[in-house]
Amino acid sequence: MKTPADRFPDLDLARHSADTYGNHAIDECLAGRITRRELLRYASVIGLSLAGGGVLSAPHARAQGTSGTPGTPGPSNQTIRVAHLTPAGAVDPLTVTDAASLALLNQTGEFLIDDDGEKRVLRPALALSWKPNDKGDVWTFKLRPNVKFHDGQPFTAKDVAATFDRLADPASGSAALSVLKGVLSKGGVKVVDDHTIAFHLDAPNGNFPYYVSSDNYNAVILPASYAGGYEKSFIGTGPFKFEKYQPKVGASFVRNPDYWGEKALPQRVQFSFYADQQAQLLALQGHQADVMGTFTVQGGAAILNNPDFKTMGVKSSAHRQIHMRTDSPLFKDKRVRQALALSLDRDLLVRGLFKGRAQLGNDSPFAPVFPSSDAGVAQRRIDVAKARQLLAQAGVPNGFDVTLTTEKYMEIPDLAVVVQNAAKAIGVRINLKVESQSLYYGAGTPGKSDWLDSPLGITDYGHRGVPNVFLNAPLTSNGTWNAAHFKNPQYDQLVAQFVAAIDLGSQKKIAGQIQTLLLDETPVIIPFFYDQLIAMRKGVNGVRFTAIAQLYFDRAVLSA
Repeated sequence: MKTPADRFPDLDLARHSADTYGNHAIDECLAGRITRRELLRYASVIGLSLAGGGVLSAPHARAQGTSGTPGTPGPSNQTIRVAHLTPAGAVDPLTVTDAASLALLNQTGEFLIDDDGEKRVLRPALALSWKPNDKGDVWTFKLRPNVKFHDGQPFTAKDVAATFDRLADPASGSAALSVLKGVLSKGGVKVVDDHTIAFHLDAPNGNFPYYVSSDNYNAVILPASYAGGYEKSFIGTGPFKFEKYQPKVGASFVRNPDYWGEKALPQRVQFSFYADQQAQLLALQGHQADVMGTFTVQGGAAILNNPDFKTMGVKSSAHRQIHMRTDSPLFKDKRVRQALALSLDRDLLVRGLFKGRAQLGNDSPFAPVFPSSDAGVAQRRIDVAKARQLLAQAGVPNGFDVTLTTEKYMEIPDLAVVVQNAAKAIGVRINLKVESQSLYYGAGTPGKSDWLDSPLGITDYGHRGVPNVFLNAPLTSNGTWNAAHFKNPQYDQLVAQFVAAIDLGSQKKIAGQIQTLLLDETPVIIPFFYDQLIAMRKGVNGVRFTAIAQLYFDRAVLSA
């Protein structure tokens, strides 16, 4: 009978280059406590290259999904036309948060690391390798040499330091502070030499490489000399460079002949902006476009059932949070919160709202795509009888009236109706208040936001490569997105331990404790994690995309 070491001889070879954390992870895999896939992803985070595993190879395999394998054609004069949502405001790497804007950044810009979610590993981009110190509060990156920005400036460690100083500066208006606050402070990035950079963190962080990867879409590397006016240059190091940008109209990018890697196959990528998905779909169906990103099942039946088009998807951690204010009279008793969670048929939601293109949620941010998630925690299922019993124990056997406030975005209004109908079965009477996104989010601060002030609400959360942001901002006692007003010292302590943990075994152990605590307390209901989708004409191949709506066209090919 073969032992695990016999089946995975490359793991023994990898021990020669592994540090303490790497060898511990190899031991965990050989003991059967983590899978080989989980080991590979963890190895990519700590910068361990497994012999034969190719963890830190193939820098161009930088996106999660792909529309096909077109072979190996050479560069052509083709133009890829994209039906794209109109950016919500000025396109600037420092401030963008919407899917339409962030998908434009990576047309010309590149990151230190690419999050290849298809295989759940991080891959080199502008950084060739990375490694933590023993404590996990200093991460050192070796940078790719012989890279130039589109204006001819050489790429060096000074550009990396300037980029992250800008993103970590509280006075800069940086949207990346939602990720970097408490993790990396301005001045924490030290230039070691022209091609070596060291990140000195505010505290140990076992998942830090994700914070500087494509998963943090604001973190495209800009020149140290950058002084603003991004829409006039789209300066970067990528395989396409800027041609034209017209606000509310469109943008175009052309092949960069001086790119450090494989040259882009198409000559040009042309983005045309549209107000909503229906307008994008009409452009696709009318042969005015080849591709559209952020495709949703809702309203997309004409494409899903049409053989002239194809829809591609990747699993993600994107989800909806149904928050219940734990400091309100209605939801102060956790048994009431548990009862509402037990009223939902999650399997029905996945089939009905997403046609199966989603995974079940278990009322914590630990999505199935995260290797740190503990799959051994029992899945919460619909149980109307138990829900009624809990309401009676909480002193509300006849239910109560409450308003659910949410936003008009994607499937959320439909989800609100499902929650309303499910609650009727346990005697809870829900009135719906569906607002525009601008009204729902308001100023984004307590007292000035229906999102943060409503006793019951539904909020959209986009994909992240690791759960850290989801664990902190919406659920820790001082979290900036804590709509549930959840304050639990034990939870805060567990999250701090999870963030600091470097080895995967510790992460999974702590994750299980967090998942169990959240199931008991139920400050939020997370019923599903939905797939990121794009749609295109059937003759399009080689388009790659990520779960946070980034689109990559450098390998794209149009066939007849």
